[in-house]
Amino acid sequence: MNELEYLDSAERSIGLIYLCRGSHPDARGGDVYDVWIDGELLMSDVSPVSERQLATSAIAAHKGTGKLRILVGGLGLGHTADAALKSPRASEVRVVDAMDFVIDWVKRGLIPLSKSLNEDERLLLVQGDVYGDVLGPASEAWDLILIDVDHSPDSPLDPATLVFYTAEGQARVREHLAPGGVVAVWSAHDNDAYAAVMAEAYPESWRESVKWSVPHAAGPDQELHNTLFFGRIEA
Repeated sequence: MNELEYLDSAERSIGLIYLCRGSHPDARGGDVYDVWIDGELLMSDVSPVSERQLATSAIAAHKGTGKLRILVGGLGLGHTADAALKSPRASEVRVVDAMDFVIDWVKRGLIPLSKSLNEDERLLLVQGDVYGDVLGPASEAWDLILIDVDHSPDSPLDPATLVFYTAEGQARVREHLAPGGVVAVWSAHDNDAYAAVMAEAYPESWRESVKWSVPHAAGPDQELHNTLFFGRIEA
């Protein structure tokens, strides 16, 4: 991406986090929005295939026919939340993000999805610790729990969240699911150890490999690959 425009930034314990905008890498026109941490790309909307599939696949995996209450961990550029809200089955989408300024990006209209997110009455944006929520006592039940916060199970932004990726942690998460509920976790990379944890924690578990390519005007297409992990409890 060339000629970056920095839109906002904030310093936190995990580093300097900043939102920027630049030209599309394949020169088709239009803008691309990125989020960086200390010079490392955290997310981009150049092709948010896996972030959106986290929601659409989880919704499709829920065997019920009624409306769904959906908890999303991590707001980012809003693609997982937006994909969930695109489903008529979604009755409520609560997004929990630890960073108040990320929620503010939506409220201030700094990202492309701001308008549609702000106008949807089913959406609630909450500043908080989603890991603390789903690992703590269950005060309410969710049909879907979608987590897109860390890079991968073995590369969390905060080492304190590692318990989430253990069998003990997933046993706690399971208590927050309504009958037939589904938990879905995004990862930049595949991870056999975490797949085994999910298989131990849930009666049904599986993973989806998400592959796609991003065209570039000045070179070959870039092949990208993420993995989505799923667990489902009995109805």
